[in-house]
Amino acid sequence: MRAPTRPPLDGLKKRLDRSRAEKTRLPRDGFVRETFVLPRPAARDKAREWFDRWPKQAYWTEIESWAERPGDVIEFTMRRLPAAD
Repeated sequence: MRAPTRPPLDGLKKRLDRSRAEKTRLPRDGFVRETFVLPRPAARDKAREWFDRWPKQAYWTEIESWAERPGDVIEFTMRRLPAAD
């Protein structure tokens, strides 16, 4: 009597690897983050839009980091809580 053959696990392995890779990229502090690279006036408008849409008092919205790039371009990361309490 022969032992049954094992089913191929390639698809499962790929899904597990993809899932593990996605989890390592997500911060575990509960904040939603988005990074922008915009000219200075557009960067100001985008930050204002975030603060208007998700008020700092309710969502803890803030500019987490920013840097000036050549050509008067600003790279910045906004963060907020996913929901207000």
